Amino acid sequence: MTTRKFMFRLLVVSIALMFLAMAVWAQDTTATTTKSGAASKTTTVAKGTVVLVSGNEVVVKMEDGTIRHVTVPPGATATVDGKTIGLADLKPGMVLEKTITTTSVPKVITTTRTIKGQVWYVNPPSTVILKMDDGSGNKKYKVPKGQMFNINGVETDVFHLKKGMDVTATVIKEVPETVVAQQAKVTGQAPPPPPPPPPAAQPMIVEVEEVAVVEEAAAPAPAALPKTGSLFPLIGLIGGLMMAGSAGMRLVRK
Repeated sequence: MTTRKFMFRLLVVSIALMFLAMAVWAQDTTATTTKSGAASKTTTVAKGTVVLVSGNEVVVKMEDGTIRHVTVPPGATATVDGKTIGLADLKPGMVLEKTITTTSVPKVITTTRTIKGQVWYVNPPSTVILKMDDGSGNKKYKVPKGQMFNINGVETDVFHLKKGMDVTATVIKEVPETVVAQQAKVTGQAPPPPPPPPPAAQPMIVEVEEVAVVEEAAAPAPAALPKTGSLFPLIGLIGGLMMAGSAGMRLVRK
């Protein structure tokens, strides 16, 4: 290896180390961590009867008597009598039950910001300007209350900063938040079938009990008078009448 090549490589390595040192010296980096707590679940159930279906608009009467107008998103399904149905299969009279499970997970998001630079200007208690030797120029920072700076391993506040000091500041910010996720499940029952129509009217049939009428036959007239009968009484009656008539005529003459 020639001396010229060696010197050239040494120069390249030196320049790289210089830029690396500048990058390490003048930094503004941020790291974020998230810590999750125990999840909690709540379940709510709403029940109602379908009143009207028009397109993707559904009107439902709830158990408490209130009327709700619901816009059903495309692709939504429900389980009715164990079968999965879509919006087109909804019918008035169906009883729907919507179970909503809400899962809440508390989280704490911690942001750690590390700033390294050289003090170019300071105005306690709220402002400091650091010089960045990486060529990005000067950066102005708002100093939060209670912020501490590390100067050669010694912790100090903004009131002890001086121009030209190499400082390192670590800013930790914690933000609590709750991540909420909901899962909805719709089940239901089809309306009962309509009652069968009443049977057609049948002609009334009256059963008349036949009553047998038995007529007694009249006794036939005897062909001849019994032997005990005769004409003598009739002859005696006629004779008596004639005698009475004769006596009456005599009285009239006298």
